[in-house]
Amino acid sequence: MKKVLYTIVQIVWGFPQTLLGLIIFIITIKYPHNYFFGSICTSWKWKGSISLGLFIFVSDDPFYYYQSQKSKYTYEEFFSMLVAHEYGHTIQSLIFGPFYLLIVGIPSMLWSRLPIFRKKRVKEKKSYFSVYPEKQATKLGERFTGFSFPKNMI
Repeated sequence: MKKVLYTIVQIVWGFPQTLLGLIIFIITIKYPHNYFFGSICTSWKWKGSISLGLFIFVSDDPFYYYQSQKSKYTYEEFFSMLVAHEYGHTIQSLIFGPFYLLIVGIPSMLWSRLPIFRKKRVKEKKSYFSVYPEKQATKLGERFTGFSFPKNMI
């Protein structure tokens, strides 16, 4: 019942991002997909990961893994954390609905991709996951999946 409600709310309240996610899902149909707590998770070749409503797209080669790898995590452990973190973004989609792309999507993309923020993370030795909206997504991912993240990652 929870998965059905999750799906309905994502389609109705999170329509803009779910529609965009559906378009990307169709484009990436050849990549492996599975279900993760009601969302559709795709492992793709792009270096970044993104959540759009019902859809999660996770890099099979996450560059943050390599940037953070003075750590003790295996690739599989990091990949699991990344999927749970992206699931946290789907919960943000449920919270913010049609405002998700403005409140979460754009800030997340800017923090991820702009060179000024990349340099800031390196200079200040900040985790990518340590600022809004990433920190909130990680906490939501922990809460709703039961997956535990290392505290130095948040």
